[in-house]
Amino acid sequence: MVDLSQLTDDEVFRAFASYATIILSKMMLMSAATAFYRMTRKVFANPEDCATFGKGENAKKFLRTDDRVERVRRAHLNDLENIVPFLGIGLLYSLSGPDLSTAVLHFRIFVGARIYHTIAYLTPLPQPNRALGFFVGYGVTLSMAYRLLKSRLYL
Repeated sequence: MVDLSQLTDDEVFRAFASYATIILSKMMLMSAATAFYRMTRKVFANPEDCATFGKGENAKKFLRTDDRVERVRRAHLNDLENIVPFLGIGLLYSLSGPDLSTAVLHFRIFVGARIYHTIAYLTPLPQPNRALGFFVGYGVTLSMAYRLLKSRLYL
């Protein structure tokens, strides 16, 4: 069994933990951005959320959709769909003993691609900008999975 002090001394694991913290913080900011847009535009998904702004029929007018709120919400959902696999595969990859420079390159490209994807989604930039951000990040996760399967796992 790996001693926790050995894990914290591993440079690749520390790099993974650093970039995972950055990307998770970015994902948390997307939650706050979604809430901000919902509050400032008075657009809510649930009837109980509308109670602050009115009662009865008056509250129902706030129960609607808004293009800007939906765009932020979809960007956050896309983060959830891509960051979670990165965290799982990246953790296993970082524990498999990869070269530090290769691992850091993977982590940096993924974080950069996700930030770029969010900017492209929220601005909005014309396609293929958003697709480029998505596929670069997805490719990094696939690359780590391939390297992990090829070098360390028994198949």
